Amino acid sequence: MIDFQDSRTLSSTEELKELGDAHHHPHVFLVLAAHRPLAPPMRFSLAQLDELVIGRGTAREVEAMTVARRLTVRTDDRRMSSTHARLGKLLQRWVLDDLGSKNGTLVDGVRTTRAELEDGNLIELGQSFFVYREAIPCDPDDPPVLDGAALRPEALGLATVLPQLHRVFERLVPIARSTVSVLLAGESGTGKEVMARALHALSRRPGGFIAVNCGALPKDLVEAELFGHKRGAFSGATEDRPGLVRSADRGTLFLDEIGDLPAPAQAALLRTLQEREVRPIGGTRSMAVDLRVIAATHRSLERMVAEGAFRGDLWNRLAGHKVELPPLRARREDLGLLTGALLARFPPEHAARIRIHPRAARAMLHHDWPGNVRELEKCLETAVVLAGEEGLVGLEHLPPAVQRALEGSGAEDAARREELVRLLGVHKGNISAVASEMGKARMQIQRWLKRYGIDAERFRR
Repeated sequence: MIDFQDSRTLSSTEELKELGDAHHHPHVFLVLAAHRPLAPPMRFSLAQLDELVIGRGTAREVEAMTVARRLTVRTDDRRMSSTHARLGKLLQRWVLDDLGSKNGTLVDGVRTTRAELEDGNLIELGQSFFVYREAIPCDPDDPPVLDGAALRPEALGLATVLPQLHRVFERLVPIARSTVSVLLAGESGTGKEVMARALHALSRRPGGFIAVNCGALPKDLVEAELFGHKRGAFSGATEDRPGLVRSADRGTLFLDEIGDLPAPAQAALLRTLQEREVRPIGGTRSMAVDLRVIAATHRSLERMVAEGAFRGDLWNRLAGHKVELPPLRARREDLGLLTGALLARFPPEHAARIRIHPRAARAMLHHDWPGNVRELEKCLETAVVLAGEEGLVGLEHLPPAVQRALEGSGAEDAARREELVRLLGVHKGNISAVASEMGKARMQIQRWLKRYGIDAERFRR
């Protein structure tokens, strides 16, 4: 028996290296334990397995049998049976079988006894939610078994269970300790400021972290706010002001939404970055500044440069190292990790009582989170307050948009099942004809038939 926190591998490093660099392998992620949302996630590579068995135990444990190429995972989920479900390899695909569990097995919200898995399937066993991924890019040194508790990020915001994103975060550590400028790109709410603060913390620079929202600066005072001004330089300048750039001396200047910076201010910022000095408005001499600049944008600066809306020379100065932060919908495997980190901000005695009803957890995992991590943060803050002293977050405590995600998932499945039944009737059970009309591969139709428990034979009579 292996305690999961040991994170022992199934194979030696030498055996893994034979797989080569950046191979893509199927994985299963234990994303969220609804009964213990503070519990860390898990990641299991299926690359060298023929079987993965999941069931209930007294604690989180993993038992590896390298000869049988089997991995047994046990969790402390009381609603899970002792041997609840099995993932087995059938030719080149993975099939999920319910092993006669008491509370059943759900795939994408649909109860099933056997399902041929597709990329992104959400598997619900008891109160534990797993995500199956068909092809995750891996390096030979990535551990086949990862415990989220073993993650030791260099700074807040640099934790992930996705191996490819972990490598992106790893590269940020030496970058942070250099003077290379960094450009953070990504949708609103993906955590660009959190990442900027992490870079500043890793940089060990003695100065402060000065965050500037370029889109919120008054248009007629942008340069005065950034570069400072002398008393009497313009109407209302009643005293000397150092400006935000000088305030970041020996520290980090974070320019959020840099694409909103007006053209005159872009020219002045370029000059400051080139000469490492700043002249306040109304001043007669320039002052040296020691700056580390991190910029962020949700817009395509490359497109803006091509359209003449952003200076190409400033772009070249800012984009020393570019990082694209993925939206939350593209890193659903991290939803439990992020949820745990956000819930941990509550007082410990309160956080320990928080649980999430399975229906609420299912809705959260089906929601697209257009507002990304910021939306998740606000959702959890409100839901925990509404849950009260009991601490059980129910579906009714979530925002309407998140609740509708659960309804939409069920509606989509019902509509697809209805369409399959209709087309099977029209084509008298001819699966190839149904596949052709739906624009899908025959194999995909067969998977759906198994998933929804539809017997094509009865339409051929």
